[in-house]
Amino acid sequence: MSLQTMGERVDPERENRFLAAHAATHDRIYRYFRRRTEGAATAEDLCAEVFRIVWEKSAHGDDLSAIVLFGVAKNVLRNHDRSQSRSAGLIGALRLERSHEARVDESVVLEAIENLAPKEREVLLLTYWDGLSAVEVSQLLNTSATAVRMRLHRARKELGRLLQKQSVSEGAAE
Repeated sequence: MSLQTMGERVDPERENRFLAAHAATHDRIYRYFRRRTEGAATAEDLCAEVFRIVWEKSAHGDDLSAIVLFGVAKNVLRNHDRSQSRSAGLIGALRLERSHEARVDESVVLEAIENLAPKEREVLLLTYWDGLSAVEVSQLLNTSATAVRMRLHRARKELGRLLQKQSVSEGAAE
């Protein structure tokens, strides 16, 4: 199956590069969005937007590595978040109500992760949930790999402390 644009045949090399990048990263990009957005439909839409942008980049021979695609995903997510924050009023009130209900049902681990500092949480999620190496995370966050490893160390240490604290408080309540 080949891709076509406005009835014209697409360059086979471009098509192959795009399809290889899509096959290698689609699931990871989708999971990246799924964890950071309110639903599967939003995650699918944002993922589709990433690959639309990547398709355009492929016309110019741009690099289509996983780290580049995650960079595009990060920007798409940032744009999505900005758009969401602009739509105030009722949507904001509904979102607060929903997040309150979700917190009641969240696991202890997710609650502890939520309580981490934002930079540490992001490094932890990119490393363990998205499967990126310290070097890839450092490229994505525009910082050194040493800083990433340090944040990851602090995040793991703090997460352990929070989980232990939660375990102790649950034991006392019983």
